[in-house]
Amino acid sequence: MKTSTPNRGVGPGALPPFTADAPATSNRLLTALAPEDFEQLVPHLERVDVALLQELAKRGESFTHMYFPESCVMSLVTRMEDGSGVEAGTIGNEGMAGIAAYLEGEASESDTFCQVAGVALRMPVAALLAAAAERHAIRHLINRYVQAYISLVSQSVACNRLHDIEQRCARWLLMTHDRVAEAEVFPLKHEFLALMLGVRRAGVTTAAGALQDRGLIRYRRGIIRIVDREGLVAASCECYRIVRDQFDRLLP
Repeated sequence: MKTSTPNRGVGPGALPPFTADAPATSNRLLTALAPEDFEQLVPHLERVDVALLQELAKRGESFTHMYFPESCVMSLVTRMEDGSGVEAGTIGNEGMAGIAAYLEGEASESDTFCQVAGVALRMPVAALLAAAAERHAIRHLINRYVQAYISLVSQSVACNRLHDIEQRCARWLLMTHDRVAEAEVFPLKHEFLALMLGVRRAGVTTAAGALQDRGLIRYRRGIIRIVDREGLVAASCECYRIVRDQFDRLLP
């Protein structure tokens, strides 16, 4: 399993090094903790760079660390015996990667890797489990996040079955846009989006082209620019709103 390397500097949009004297974070789950609960985690947290396609855990492997994305986005992909796969869920600055480890599962059920490079905070799994066992408020909040994540996965299953590629593409772009601090531009290749949506690359080309023709996005050389966010919301299905409302309800 590949591991993250410590953040060696502050890049565009990155936060300064995480220390006990300056424990600022843009991760929504961590910032939802009461200060006295967050302080219990601070000694165990470190800020790391996470590279594009970097693996956090493969199916059957155990997480050694929990990851709390700040500007990166993680993807969980379920693989078939023939090597094909489809995205089962995504994780950004609203939560944490390593739910299987938090639930004390022996191994990850999916391949977990980085779909948008950026920065995350991480801590040893054992340290988070100990803090959650000791402090009810930490355990309660993380459990609420897990519930929200299950809602995301369940909604994605229905969305992939019932909605067309263009709607699903718009939903995925909006979710990614939210997680990269609503930056106008982020990298995305057609083959990668095809994996995320569980469709052929030609289908993604058609869907992205339709969104571009409507003036909602611009796509060139693997870079997506959100031009009209409100229009993209209108082009998406109701799944985007449902999932976002669930996270707003369950995480303060």
